[in-house]
Amino acid sequence: MSFERKNTPSIHFPKFKESLPSQEGKTFAITGTTSGTGYVAAKTIRELGGNVILLNRNSERSTKSFQELETISSQGSIHAVECDLQSFASVRKAVGEIQKIAKDGLDVLCNNAGVMALADMATVDGFDVQMQVNHLSHFLLTAELFPLLEKAANSKGDARIVNHSSIARMNPSKKLEAKYMEKRGGNLGGNGASMVFGGARWKRYNQTKLANAGFTAALHEKLQKAGSKVKALVAHPGVANTELQVTSVKEGGMGAFFTNIFMGFAGQSMEDGAMGILACMCLPEAKSGTFYGPGSGVMATKGKAEPFALESFYDNEATRNLIWEKSCEAIGREFSI
Repeated sequence: MSFERKNTPSIHFPKFKESLPSQEGKTFAITGTTSGTGYVAAKTIRELGGNVILLNRNSERSTKSFQELETISSQGSIHAVECDLQSFASVRKAVGEIQKIAKDGLDVLCNNAGVMALADMATVDGFDVQMQVNHLSHFLLTAELFPLLEKAANSKGDARIVNHSSIARMNPSKKLEAKYMEKRGGNLGGNGASMVFGGARWKRYNQTKLANAGFTAALHEKLQKAGSKVKALVAHPGVANTELQVTSVKEGGMGAFFTNIFMGFAGQSMEDGAMGILACMCLPEAKSGTFYGPGSGVMATKGKAEPFALESFYDNEATRNLIWEKSCEAIGREFSI
């Protein structure tokens, strides 16, 4: 049995989009824009007049999506920059290109890209593929681009780092473990695929989504202490019908039969799923240290993106210190604010 992405109608997005202000004069860098929530975010920013930098690894999908987004009539510019999040070298090369494009500063960095329930394998840098793509490379990207974010914040009074987490941050564990951020790729539990019983694929995914939220908490604390005008926010999409499930089924992380039933019952459109990151990116009232999503509980699979507070199971001194220490160790440099 195969699985194809469901064409789910958008319920809340049209009205939400109407509420968003113009983004003319602002520059956004977004990872993972070939499909899903990242594509919707890039398309929406284009339509609102913002300048968009698309960060993806080179592929037919990235070329096709860039061509589609390029046709949108907009006051802003659009740029495609190769950025393979499975390689720190590729991320560093992309930073150099972004610095040339965003010389006057970067208003928003949206760390959106993600993979889910992949096999137990290492990247070229030796880390778990899910952890490097979902968190460690985004940590590196944020560290390298932080001067551009500060430049925009100091000249305009606002710049934002937006991370993308998941309801999976809660299950099967609420405790971030150091080993998942170490060079142990391919040696982190094997390929158990049970969502119900916390199979190893899902435990590794859970750790990455905990890391996304914990990174936001640590960033927020450091930014506040430094008196920075840069904001740190995080969102989750609920359960959005995107290519993420298609890839996970193809790679053996989800069963097609279960996925068809689950997505039909719990899923919402990718447009509705993108409201969280767009709220973080665009809403004037969005405050640093805020989480946006269709509810804070494990059953918050669909609905309007509403703000709620960061949660104590990752917003605590031990977790904030752990994620900063291990992430700096992984990328081989300090990230000081």
